[in-house]
Amino acid sequence: MGVIGVIAVNAFRESLRDKILYNLVLFAGLLIGLSVVLADLSITEHHKVIADMGLAAINLIGVIIAMFVGISLVNKEIERRTIYTIMARPISRSCFIIGKYFGLALTLLVNMSVMLAVFLFTLWLYHVPIEPSLFQAVQLMFVEILVVTAIALFFSTFTSSTLSAIFTLGLYVIGHLTADLRAMVANSEGGIGKAVVDLLYYLCPNLEMLNIKGQAAVGVAAAPDYMLLASLYGLLYAGVLVTGACLVFQRRDF
Repeated sequence: MGVIGVIAVNAFRESLRDKILYNLVLFAGLLIGLSVVLADLSITEHHKVIADMGLAAINLIGVIIAMFVGISLVNKEIERRTIYTIMARPISRSCFIIGKYFGLALTLLVNMSVMLAVFLFTLWLYHVPIEPSLFQAVQLMFVEILVVTAIALFFSTFTSSTLSAIFTLGLYVIGHLTADLRAMVANSEGGIGKAVVDLLYYLCPNLEMLNIKGQAAVGVAAAPDYMLLASLYGLLYAGVLVTGACLVFQRRDF
């Protein structure tokens, strides 16, 4: 196992020791259970409500884990001063950042798998059809979470935990609104506002591209070409951010 693998495994073990992960997974189970209660109140859309609420719960908890654990990956090592011990060894800073990212990605994969298993069990228990579109939605949700993790990791390399959380949350919200904002100013006569929105559109991640929960809840599958394009887009954007985090971290003084 290489240096990156060792760091990733250690980051995975550290994340599992954090009780917040278990609490959030439990909370996701409660949200999925709540969807069943809400579905009982709906006579005509029982199956859709359970599927929609379950997917939303998985997405919400996944983003929260990625955001709050991701911003602490680097800052926690600095605050504990364990970064000096790690940097004293023959480990490059890029390997450290990449290993931490892969470790958290593995943690998120395990947690999403647990939540998906609970979700599928809930669907089976209440005789809700398990459509392939649900797995497509979960796939793109995981890609979105990888992007959020990369954003949190990037900001954590040069700012405090508080600022990293604010910037990551802001970029996450903007990433879901850029397409709508651009559509609003498309018919305007130009100016600074339109230029700013265009800049945000191209610089910020288009996270709405990875959101197919609505159509998945009603059993409408996305085209294979779209799934491939959306997945590649998210992974490429995450890769660019991780590369940027490596470059910034190499210039940081300890």
